[in-house]
Amino acid sequence: MDQTLLIAADLVAVALLVFALYFPRHRRRDLVVAYLTVNVGVLAVALVLGTSTIGAGLGLGLFGVLSIIRLRSSEIEQHEVAYYFAALAIGLLGGLGATYGWLTLGLMALVLVVLGVGDHPALFRRTRQQVLVLDRAFPDERELHDHLASLLAGRIRSARVDQLDLVNDSTTVTVRYEVPRVSGDALRRPAPTVTAVSFEGAGR
Repeated sequence: MDQTLLIAADLVAVALLVFALYFPRHRRRDLVVAYLTVNVGVLAVALVLGTSTIGAGLGLGLFGVLSIIRLRSSEIEQHEVAYYFAALAIGLLGGLGATYGWLTLGLMALVLVVLGVGDHPALFRRTRQQVLVLDRAFPDERELHDHLASLLAGRIRSARVDQLDLVNDSTTVTVRYEVPRVSGDALRRPAPTVTAVSFEGAGR
C-alpha cells in the first residue's frame, strides 16, 4: 500500500480519536496536544526507522518510552491512558503497516471502534466510584456498607477501607456503587454532598 495513503489515514484516525471521541466526552484540553503529538511523533519515527529487521523492536521500544513518560508525568485517569495507547498504536500502524495493505486500515478502524464503544457514556452509566472521608470511624464492615448505601442512595458493590482513624473518629474509604435506575436528567444531578478527596466520573 502507498505510504502516503497510510499517513493520510493515520492523520484522519487520530483526528477522529481526539476531536470526535476524546474531547467531546472528557473536555481536557491539555491532553489534546499530547495525543496529537504522540501520534505524529511515533508515525515520524516509525517511518524513518521502520525496516523489516527492527520494526518489532521499535514498536516495543516506543511502548516502553511512553510508559516512562506516563509514570513521570502528572497523574491521569485510566481511560486517558487508553487514549494514549490508541494514539500510539495508530501511529505505529501508519508507520510500519505498509506491507499489510488494507489490513492496516482495518486495524486502525478497529482501535477507534473499540475505544468508542468502551468509553461510551452509556456503558455502565449508573456505575460510580468515589474516595470518601467519613466523619466517623467504622470498624464494622456491614455497618459501613449500610451507612454508605444510605449516604450515596445507591447499591454498594465494593467498599475498601483505606484508613481507619479511631483517634480522630474518621474513615477513608474507596467505594464503588450503582445509582438507582432513574431518568436521564436525574442521573446528571450531582451526588450527595460529602467530603471527598477524589472523584472518578460515571462509567469508570
